[in-house]
Amino acid sequence: MASRPKATILDIAREAGVSKSTVSLVLQGSGLIRPETAVKVRKAIEDVGYVYNRGAANLRKAHSNVIGMVINDLTNPFFAELAVGMERVFQSAGIVPFIANTAENPVRQEEVLKSLMEQGVAGLIVSPARGTTPGAFRRLEMAGLPVVFAMRRLPESRIPVIAPDNHRGAFLATQHLIGKGHRRLAFFGGSSDLVVYHERLGGFREACETLGIAAGDRLIFEGETSRKGGIACMETALAMAAPPTAALCFNDAVAFGAMLALRKRGLEPGADFAVVGFDDVAEAEHYMPALTSVAVDSAGLGERAAHVMLKMIQSRTTRAEDHIGAVNLVVRDSCGPDLRTGMGDAA
Repeated sequence: MASRPKATILDIAREAGVSKSTVSLVLQGSGLIRPETAVKVRKAIEDVGYVYNRGAANLRKAHSNVIGMVINDLTNPFFAELAVGMERVFQSAGIVPFIANTAENPVRQEEVLKSLMEQGVAGLIVSPARGTTPGAFRRLEMAGLPVVFAMRRLPESRIPVIAPDNHRGAFLATQHLIGKGHRRLAFFGGSSDLVVYHERLGGFREACETLGIAAGDRLIFEGETSRKGGIACMETALAMAAPPTAALCFNDAVAFGAMLALRKRGLEPGADFAVVGFDDVAEAEHYMPALTSVAVDSAGLGERAAHVMLKMIQSRTTRAEDHIGAVNLVVRDSCGPDLRTGMGDAA
């Protein structure tokens, strides 16, 4: 038996005795149609079995009410908090956020971006995956689609960026460790293909240079930006003939891994080795010991990124000012006592 042909807007118009444009307005939820006419059209829609393809309709419009949030690592609590901040703003504005996790895979990221463009999204907020090439977003820019980078920037890109003051945060954390008497320091995690890595490592190096730490006593250990990466960095550092006594970690996930590695060796974070994280995720305050970390307002940065995106869409522009968010060091127990006086972390 032959399948029934799909109903069209013309079928609805014929059934309801109205024009095709009237049917289109009813489907779009327009308030321009008289209520009794809208009721008649909706009954005709049911009678002919019409299914409204919203995706196809969005492609015909200048833009949809869907915004893509493309995140590099949703398993990292920081990026989950960032996404929640974005979502809060979009929901209150009647926008539908579509979230995708690229798992630090630039090939997956390319697939996601292509799919979202085909769906006719109004704009994209992206935290680029590791290994993203500078040209990866050129097609989006040429198409005039508003794009905002969150947390990470690409070299030589004009796409607006919402990010914390990475250099200052790392400087403050390193200054704190040196102020507690540490003279052989490490930087754990991250890799040279990330702009944010160079910003945080730059702050670490500047503090060491400014405060008289010899070049040979500044140890750099690249690694994954995860607990696994933190474990590997700490194990490599402790295997040295003259290991460091303190580490600034690329992020809190690396710091949690570093503390796990210390415990596996029978060492106590804080008492035997000072650890500082970066991001100050919710877990940092409740970890054992509580983690000293550079506080970044993750949800606030997410909200700012969403507001910038909405403004870009309303203004029909792809340009916006970068926003560099303030940071501060939250001192807890993971730095241990002052090496010079034996006093506690609050000293």
